[in-house]
Amino acid sequence: MSKVSNQTVTVQRLKSSDPGFQKTLLDSLSLPSADDHAIDAVVISILADIKVGGDEALIKYTKQFDRLSVNRVSDLEIKQVDLEAAYRSLPSEQAKALEFAAQRVRAYHEKQKEAAGCRSWEYTEPDGTRLGQKVTPLDRVGIYVPGGKAAYPSSVLMNAIPARVAVVGEIIMVVPTPDGARNPLVLAAAHLAGVHRVFTIGGAQAVAALAYGTQTIPAVDKIVGPGNAYVAAAKRRVFGTVGIDMIAGPSEILILCDGSTDPDWIAMDLFSQAEHDELAQSILLCPDPRFIDKVNESIQKLLSQMPREKVIRTSLQNRALLIEVGDMSEACQIANVIAAEHLEICAQEPQQWADKIRHAGAIFMGSYTSESLGDYCAGPNHVLPTARTARFSSPLGVYDFMKRSSLIEVSEAGAQTLGPIASTLAHGEGLQAHARAAEMRLKKK
Repeated sequence: MSKVSNQTVTVQRLKSSDPGFQKTLLDSLSLPSADDHAIDAVVISILADIKVGGDEALIKYTKQFDRLSVNRVSDLEIKQVDLEAAYRSLPSEQAKALEFAAQRVRAYHEKQKEAAGCRSWEYTEPDGTRLGQKVTPLDRVGIYVPGGKAAYPSSVLMNAIPARVAVVGEIIMVVPTPDGARNPLVLAAAHLAGVHRVFTIGGAQAVAALAYGTQTIPAVDKIVGPGNAYVAAAKRRVFGTVGIDMIAGPSEILILCDGSTDPDWIAMDLFSQAEHDELAQSILLCPDPRFIDKVNESIQKLLSQMPREKVIRTSLQNRALLIEVGDMSEACQIANVIAAEHLEICAQEPQQWADKIRHAGAIFMGSYTSESLGDYCAGPNHVLPTARTARFSSPLGVYDFMKRSSLIEVSEAGAQTLGPIASTLAHGEGLQAHARAAEMRLKKK
């Protein structure tokens, strides 16, 4: 545990009625970008090296960044028997918790597959023309699981299980293991989730290997999973060669509270995201200034008890916000501007406020629904859009591992109806071959 500190942490306080509040809020949501160009330059070089050098370049970067001394990339692959052994080695309590979480995540995504347009469909028109959509899983996907500062078996479940539910042909997982430190929970999660192959590589070089393929690692069709700034930059660069889920930024939590929840609970929920990363952001919206005072008191009281106190302190001081709003309706309006990754509604009647939310990665309703339950075992996916991208993006799901093809079978009778329409529009666009192709199928009168 970190050394206990009596130092007060200063968290920025705002009022929605303050002049210039909207600008101050948006400025506070922005991330510093001073290092972006330097990161991009490094990533571009790594991607180019892996694309040309394959296994040899991958070994070079693995030695450099993870300090692993290997001569072949095949030495970095963890066999299925070792994944199972890691699972068998877990203490009973951990194994049961992992199994329980996996079962709930799988059940949720099975329901999602049924309800979210993940099945083929078609219909036939009166003239015999058949139209529809064919839904098929991806052939091969790559799953990036963070390693290093912390281990995330939950990320394995959240990325791999929906891919399995989608019936993806092959799932290849990459996870960095600096200095050779392998986390048994991560490997056990890979076994439970049904990952096909696991390689102990990370960083931009792992993304490059998945995107371009090497002599040992086959190229995938899509890469999913969060990582550090270098991983995010690499995913952005390889998009187009492969698909990606999203560009994940630092974690975020936004709490809407009417003042009816224990302030200690709210403080701990703010900590739960702040402990991820110094750049993580925790925000409280509340109409009761006295309750905000109580939450601030709880922050000061509880912070020194946290093993990751230093990370939480930095995050709170640099990026957290305690915002007094006029009422809960205004809190919902501001929440739609923030479009947070995690949105908690800690209120007596949470549904009425959830109905007003349009933009959020995941909505946690009621005082007993801590965000941490969603991270591990509630069932819905915890891979969520960050940095306001919830305005146009969705959580990772079964649908991310499937693609849709349109089905069109025009009958002879249908061609007589559609042909003249297509011909007219094609001539209007100056595309005569298009028009002629339709016209040639018309019956001569």
